[in-house]
This record gives sequence, structure tokens and C-alpha cells, in this order.
Amino acid sequence: MPGSSPNHPLAAEARSRRRNEFLTFLVLAFGIWPLVAVGVVGGYGFLVWMFQIVFGPPGPPAH
Repeated sequence: MPGSSPNHPLAAEARSRRRNEFLTFLVLAFGIWPLVAVGVVGGYGFLVWMFQIVFGPPGPPAH
């Protein structure tokens, strides 16, 4: 069967591609997406903070 031998060029290419995909996954899962999540949550918190500075805190108006 072609490509089933460990020394076959296609098998080496498949191992290389699998390794590249795994490294890409690690970079995304533990590098980029946590930074994006922190940025989104921090941006939302900043937006709420600025909104409350301009319009006041939520709740019934003070007497």
C-alpha cells in the first residue's frame, strides 16, 4: 500500500504536517486565545465603567 512505509516521503510529510498543526494548536490554545479573551473581558469592563461615569450607576434615581 503506498504511503504506509515509515520511510516513504508521504509518511514523513504527514508527520511534519501533524507536528505543525499541533504546534499551531498550542500557540492558539495557550497563547493567542487567552490574550483575546482577556482583551474582550477587559474591554467590556472598560466600556461599562465609562458608561457608568457618564450616565451614573444602574438602579433607581437618588432622592
